[in-house]
This record gives sequence, C-alpha cells and structure tokens, in this order.
Amino acid sequence: MISSLLPPLLGGALIGLSASLLLLANGRVAGISGVVGSLLAPVRGDVAWRVLFLTGLLTGGLLLVWLRPGSFPAPTSLSADGAWLLVGAGLLVGFGSRLGNGCTSGHGVCGISRGSARSIAATLTFMATGVLTVFLVRHVL
Repeated sequence: MISSLLPPLLGGALIGLSASLLLLANGRVAGISGVVGSLLAPVRGDVAWRVLFLTGLLTGGLLLVWLRPGSFPAPTSLSADGAWLLVGAGLLVGFGSRLGNGCTSGHGVCGISRGSARSIAATLTFMATGVLTVFLVRHVL
C-alpha cells in the first residue's frame, strides 16, 4: 500500500519544489497558461526562462515514457471527429484559463501555497466542476 502511494507523493513534492524554486529564484509563478501565454506576446529578456521551463516539462515527460514504457497506454489513432473534439476541448481550456486568470497549476499549486483567496476559490471551482462532470458522464449520460 505504501509503495503505491510513493510515486504520487514524490511527484507532488517535486512539483511543489520546482514551483517554489521558480518563485524564489525568478519571482515568477509556475502557472503553465501564464508561461505559455507570455511566449505568444514575448517581452524582451523574459523569454529564455519560459522556453527552458517548457522544454523541461516536455523533456521530463518524454524521459519518463522512455524509462518506463509499459506504464502508459499506447496512443490510438485519432479520427477526424476525435481531432475536432480535441481542438474544441483545447480551446475551452484556453478560454477558461484566460477567464479565470490562470490555470489549475497556477491557482492550485502556486496560488493556494501563497494563501490567495482568489486561487482557493478558483481551485474549488475546478474541483467541483470536475466532480460534477464525472458524475454526469458516468451516471446521467
């Protein structure tokens, strides 16, 4: 039982540590929507750390897939309908992140740790919406 809890606990600790180090070293919040959004309208002298941060995220994921290949489901082919659904979902997530002034990582990891009332409210909204969505999909639809 304890061994099955270790990977998520270590992962959470690493996420918290990396968010804390970014805040302490750069004074920046590790919210992914803000990191990516600021690359779309770059500010001089503020691009390198963002590119390195995103490169680290992608490299970490690829490294994990390479080191533990059987731990993840194999990708499936995507139909045209599935591709449109994926694009629509991505646009809704982007719109929601902009509407909520941040994403789950910015509010949930960084905002709550700083005691932000807005981030606590946003995270409670994310969680309640997720619970409601799962309930509707599994039990109503």
